[in-house]
Amino acid sequence: MNSTCRAAIDCGTNSTRLLIIDQEGATVRREMRITRLGQGVDATGELSEQALARTFAVLREYRSLCDDHGVHQGRLAATSAARDAANGPSFLEEASRIAGFRAEIISGIEEGELSFAGAMADLEPSGGDDLVLDIGGGSTEIVMVRGANLKAYSMQAGCVRMTERALKSDPVLSEEIELARRLIAEQIDLAVVAIPELEELTPGSRLVGLAGTVATLAMMDLGREEYDRDAVHHHWLGLDRISWWAERLAAMTIAERMEVPGMVEGRQDVILGGILVLEAVLLRLGLSGCLSSEADILDGLAASVSANEEQAS
Repeated sequence: MNSTCRAAIDCGTNSTRLLIIDQEGATVRREMRITRLGQGVDATGELSEQALARTFAVLREYRSLCDDHGVHQGRLAATSAARDAANGPSFLEEASRIAGFRAEIISGIEEGELSFAGAMADLEPSGGDDLVLDIGGGSTEIVMVRGANLKAYSMQAGCVRMTERALKSDPVLSEEIELARRLIAEQIDLAVVAIPELEELTPGSRLVGLAGTVATLAMMDLGREEYDRDAVHHHWLGLDRISWWAERLAAMTIAERMEVPGMVEGRQDVILGGILVLEAVLLRLGLSGCLSSEADILDGLAASVSANEEQAS
């Protein structure tokens, strides 16, 4: 047991994830559970009792894993669902008690910054602008770095939110897909207003895609039945393939999607909403595809724990 291990927990709208790292920053344990914390939040403005119960059960499991590895320092970040919910603060209080370390609701901007830090940790800078797109359940963060300047914007267009707002039929209707695309386009318009440089990317610019939608899409694109981090990490997803998958999944029922090799239980009903976000961003920015990354906000959170400890010592 290593008493110098540190932990990061990401309580997202669709999943709750854990990363434990050792003193050198190497991964000791990485876990993901679909908890759908944000189920219904877009309509009710509240985290439901069922969603809270699912999430708290997973946090208890994660606390046990932290105990097994001697974790005493950590950080728990709640994102879009908790930001939007009236009972977000009470969720934080109980989450902190269960996890045993600081829990906080982070802003969309900080979420983007942490995602960028995690995604770029093992990548060399591109020849142009570096962009990160973190497609969550409730929101999607787009981050751009040009030179030393980082700009981030949080779009209210996550995979769960788009599904609950527009993609309600099974299989989805063409008019529902058009509604989702209009809603996504409105959010991209706001992002471009906030970050005008998005419309004038330099040649050689690269977009790195993060989170469950992109990882599951990469798994399906590779035809992998079992999760293979090495294969998914930095897999190239061309825009033509992304559009092909969007069309194929839109024609399926939710049950049929679950039969696709690489589909992850708990994502089959919301993945189309996330893919439509990815496709729309690439089209708007004039990019030919994205690089999938399995290093993301969780890695950025864990690194921030280590950095805070170094500053305090």
